[in-house]
Amino acid sequence: MEIDEAVRGSSDRRLRTKYANAVYVVQRAFALYPFEEVAFSFNGGKDSTVLLHLIRAGYYLHKKDSGDVAQMDAVKNCPVRTIYFESPCAFPEINSFTYETVSTYGLPLETIQSDFKSGLEGLLKEKPTKAIFIGTRIGDPNAVGQEQFSPSSPGWPPFMRVNPILDWSYRDVWSFLLTCKVKYCSLYDQGYTSIGSIHDTVPNALLSDSSTGKSFRPAYMLSDGRLERAGRTKKAIHKIEMNSVASNGMNPEGEQMMSCSASIIVVGDEILFGIAEDKLGAALCKKLHAIGWRVSHVAVVRNEIDSVAEEVEHCKSTDDMVFIFGGLGPLHSDVSLAGVAKAFGVRLAPDEEFEDYLSQLMGNDYTGDRNEMALLPEGITELLHHKTLPLPLIKCKNVITLAATNVDELNTEWDCLLDTKESGLVQSKPFVSKLLSTTLSDVKVAPVLAKLCLEFSDVYIGSHRISRAGPLVVYLTGKDSRRVEAAAEKLTSSFEGQFCQADSCK
Repeated sequence: MEIDEAVRGSSDRRLRTKYANAVYVVQRAFALYPFEEVAFSFNGGKDSTVLLHLIRAGYYLHKKDSGDVAQMDAVKNCPVRTIYFESPCAFPEINSFTYETVSTYGLPLETIQSDFKSGLEGLLKEKPTKAIFIGTRIGDPNAVGQEQFSPSSPGWPPFMRVNPILDWSYRDVWSFLLTCKVKYCSLYDQGYTSIGSIHDTVPNALLSDSSTGKSFRPAYMLSDGRLERAGRTKKAIHKIEMNSVASNGMNPEGEQMMSCSASIIVVGDEILFGIAEDKLGAALCKKLHAIGWRVSHVAVVRNEIDSVAEEVEHCKSTDDMVFIFGGLGPLHSDVSLAGVAKAFGVRLAPDEEFEDYLSQLMGNDYTGDRNEMALLPEGITELLHHKTLPLPLIKCKNVITLAATNVDELNTEWDCLLDTKESGLVQSKPFVSKLLSTTLSDVKVAPVLAKLCLEFSDVYIGSHRISRAGPLVVYLTGKDSRRVEAAAEKLTSSFEGQFCQADSCK
């Protein structure tokens, strides 16, 4: 069988692995369901073209494994029921390629001209259909939460969605098509990388030929598969920027006094057991205050998926940004990303780009055919690149996972975050603090501090003791330095000569 021979003869180890897993899913489907109750949804695109040939190969191997050698030549084209949802908005090239492919491989075609859901309802009423092969891949809008075998969603006709190429990347698709030398729709050679309707699809601008500015390179030359859908046009979304005003309004220069809030989650049993000390949390607090962010919460949690998920679930809803340290890597205790995925209700799925970074960094120093460290929360992950970092940082919605294990590494990663617009770290007026120290007792200072808090509601006033017998340190923090200084002056004048700068007191 030419597809099986082409892939197995390829030097591309990744492709061979993806192929083996996909045809196993196909074979499993044919073993589970009667052939006449299995269908294939074909739309003429690159993904369903790949799926067609995987079904052909899987059906051939299924028959071969069953010992049906006499009919091997007759089963190479796999006459599976094929469904095509024909639309007046489809590209003519898609329609012509679909009908040509159906004819070439002898596929019994059923054309449906209604919407997908209504069409399926009618189809399943006419002919029993227990499973449908679908070319869904991770990154597709409807892929979140799906598995290789996924029952149809509530409210839809009941059938099993079979997704053999769910974990395939854009690169995998083109590697397969080019290795097997199978025909695909001509639009892909004209710069189209993801094809929808004639109303929302244009050639991918990233493939524009710079020498002429008019023609486009083929789709398989797109270097970053994450930008596959860049040719899908979108309606303009007009953003209305709302200015937040703190309770005390704006200062005379019009600077906003409202600050963003952040939570810090440290994942580490070693800290909870007292084996190691957390220094990163305190260092990050200082950095956040320096860019005007307020830290509302710092937590240390166990190396357990549920512990991480519970903390992330709470923090992501209450703060503008959540930072996580620890629990990254290939060890059994490295559960941070799994916890983040669970908090957002998604699964971990392979990320092609991150795997490429890991491969360049580690070579083949990982177990198995797939790098488990490249499994990232599906559909919500954004990689934050910077030329200084060997690996991009991982951002999932408003949760950033930091790889730093010491303060020096944190300094580097923090500078990169500030230099990366996609991080979402909007810098505002920094907090300023004034520290005053006294040997007065808490009882004497307490009434004055209470009144000060009422008078200077825009200044945070707190205190701590270096030791029970040592001095009391009062700290005043805010964004308006004049208000902080005024509050400090009011305090010191209330106790003439009893307060001094904390760093100047002996």
